Amino acid sequence: MYKNMSFCLFIVFLFYFRSSSSSFLTSSSSFTAGQSFLNNWPSSQFINGGWVIPHNLTDLTGPCNIKRLNRNQDTLSQEEFVKKFAYNEPVILINVTDQTEFRMHSTREQLLSKYGNYSITVTTANTHSYPKAEMTLNDYVNIIMKPQEEGRLGSDTLYHFGDNDREEWAELFSMYNIPPYTVPGLEPVISFGLAGPGTGVPFHIHGPTFAETIYGRKRWFLYSPKVRPLFDPNGSTLDWLTNTYFSLPINERPLECVLQPGEVLYFPAYWWHATLNVDASVFVSTFLA
Repeated sequence: MYKNMSFCLFIVFLFYFRSSSSSFLTSSSSFTAGQSFLNNWPSSQFINGGWVIPHNLTDLTGPCNIKRLNRNQDTLSQEEFVKKFAYNEPVILINVTDQTEFRMHSTREQLLSKYGNYSITVTTANTHSYPKAEMTLNDYVNIIMKPQEEGRLGSDTLYHFGDNDREEWAELFSMYNIPPYTVPGLEPVISFGLAGPGTGVPFHIHGPTFAETIYGRKRWFLYSPKVRPLFDPNGSTLDWLTNTYFSLPINERPLECVLQPGEVLYFPAYWWHATLNVDASVFVSTFLA
């Protein structure tokens, strides 16, 4: 029964994106630039790893009020990490991992060449990440991975993150260097994702996590466990940003920052967090469980 439901869900989304793609492309002022990029694909494949999706969304970047530590300038031992951050507050860590090999193998060309025909599990981009559906990576990247439409619910948007087949993706995952810090008693579990600009997941909570962008930029919003943010669990982060964020008093706005490629965000357990992909993004989270 669940396989049939997943298949039906995929067909509905597939029909939607196929039927809407022509209107999206003809109405987008970015189409010419996007078509030029595609026509020059061999020479342009290294721009953001080839993960370039034209869009005409407004500027999605914002301020950064999260503490940042550059390992080339600041020393941070495991003991200091546990004392200052593991249980207390988020921190952005710079120059703590070398993902050169992983980046080389997670370009658009490399991923589709090796994994394009693999079946992946996608979820809806809402707080509960449910329901789920299955499709090939090729179909997700070429049909589903579009810019978020304003007004479109997160529960109506398919999103690829987590639910990775560990055996099929083992070779790629083995190239990822997990951050050099940990929370005592917990073990790392890697999750991999791909998403279009303007997409993201609304506020939710789980255990302590390291989050890194490989390609593209991702904006993060965080509240401590003591503060429950006002949000629609089936809405999109883009709509929350547009309709709620700017109406909040300054002192009620979240901790936030735009994570650049190669930067790692750590946040402790049960911190509320929402994400917004500024660009087409490739990202990895290391969950500690």
